Amino acid sequence: MTDTSTSAAVTSGLADDVRTALHACGVDLSVVGGDAVVASPITGEPLVGARLDTVVDIDAAIGRAAEAFPAWRDTPAPLRGQLVKRWGELLSEHKEHLATLVTAEVGKTPSEARGEVQEMIDIADLAVGQSRQLYGKTMPSERPGHRLQEVWHPLGVVGVISAFNFPVAVYAWNTALALVCGDTVVWKPADATRLSAMAVDALLARAVADSGAPSGIHQLLLTDADGSRALVEDPRVALVSATGSVRMGREVGPVVAARFGRTLLELGGNNGAIVTPSADLDLALRGVVFAAAGTAGQRCTTLRRLFVHSSVADQLTLRVVAAYESLQVGDPREDGVLVGPLVNERSYEAQQAALAAAQEQGGTVLAGGDRELTDVHPDAYYVRPAVVAMPDQTAIVHQETFAPILYVMTYEDLGEAIALHNAVPQGLSSAIFTSDQGEAERFLSAAGSDCGIANVNIGTSGAEIGGAFGGEKETGGGRESGSDAWKAYMRPSTQTVNYSGELPLAQGVTFI
Repeated sequence: MTDTSTSAAVTSGLADDVRTALHACGVDLSVVGGDAVVASPITGEPLVGARLDTVVDIDAAIGRAAEAFPAWRDTPAPLRGQLVKRWGELLSEHKEHLATLVTAEVGKTPSEARGEVQEMIDIADLAVGQSRQLYGKTMPSERPGHRLQEVWHPLGVVGVISAFNFPVAVYAWNTALALVCGDTVVWKPADATRLSAMAVDALLARAVADSGAPSGIHQLLLTDADGSRALVEDPRVALVSATGSVRMGREVGPVVAARFGRTLLELGGNNGAIVTPSADLDLALRGVVFAAAGTAGQRCTTLRRLFVHSSVADQLTLRVVAAYESLQVGDPREDGVLVGPLVNERSYEAQQAALAAAQEQGGTVLAGGDRELTDVHPDAYYVRPAVVAMPDQTAIVHQETFAPILYVMTYEDLGEAIALHNAVPQGLSSAIFTSDQGEAERFLSAAGSDCGIANVNIGTSGAEIGGAFGGEKETGGGRESGSDAWKAYMRPSTQTVNYSGELPLAQGVTFI
């Protein structure tokens, strides 16, 4: 439990810290204000108001991005990379300011907030290199004197809809790559994280000016759900990259598909991990607790389902419960705090409803689940992360509750564990803890995890920039960040060049 006197002292001046960070990043505080007030989950108190864009503003912003596209498309990719390089430099210079905003708006610890900003810096570095590696292919032609090739071209306007839990990192995964690929970007951040979005936008605007890029290539929309709908429906937006719930994906996907646009969806997780008899339990303990309780269980890669072999289940479960009981919950800016608040009351109510359902379905709450610090922060929602022993994978376990609940189940056979792991609708991230190479390889094989991310001896969180991030099934199928994720922001063109002076037809066809 956090000391209340210390907590009260630390929380004072939160709005001042936010204003200082905004000003340092180049946000004009004279235009900040409005009815859309961002509240901090740390205290529940209002921070700074924002003025929402109107329907006319949204249409104009998309129009500016569309008008800027031809000039940006025709800018050589390495020069586009120089813009992103400058942006990365500014992100590095203002890392602490941005982390302050992420902590204030999301409730992350400073360490996790800095880590998120570092992801922005890392993807900028990757994108700069990618700007010289937008590779196509050449293929052998069956016709003599012909060259067959595939070339990648810029796609157009990319709409980015980001979620509250990673307010700047996932946006940057999309934007850094989209910009070097020659696209323009229109960004609609989560309602709860408009301030960090304003700061990031200001830094990118500065990078645009410093590099001489067209001024309209990046547009920020501060709007509500109606504004998001306008972005999704607009035929000028070639690709909509949306991060959020499965429900949101079900709404966005069909709308974009109806106008034959493209989507990149990052939706639900409900991630699982398997602990085998050969596992290093010390390592597994650390991996499980960080993956399940970090960011107060509000990551898309949060560990929510743990399958432990019966031979080690009691031992590991007792250690997990003890670790959970030792976690310090409180104001994330305080020394020693590892678990900050839930983002809002709705998240708390979802956690409580899930815990009640789990108990109705035969589960036993082994630790946590209680609200804390109500005397200090009555308008904030701090909860003790919960561990729940389940007799089997019931209906509530199949659902993703975006709060810190870890369901623990036992198994006897690895095949059984893999089947249970894959039985849920979601397919983002997965892990196995084992010292047996055969078990590890089986889990990583086509017959193993059905997720987009599969890890051995690390938790479900912590994906690195170099690898593509995304999942299968209800997770949406999209891929962001590294590897070949850049191809989502471009269109392929298959091209044939005839330099033979003759006109032989393919497949031996004769005509004239």
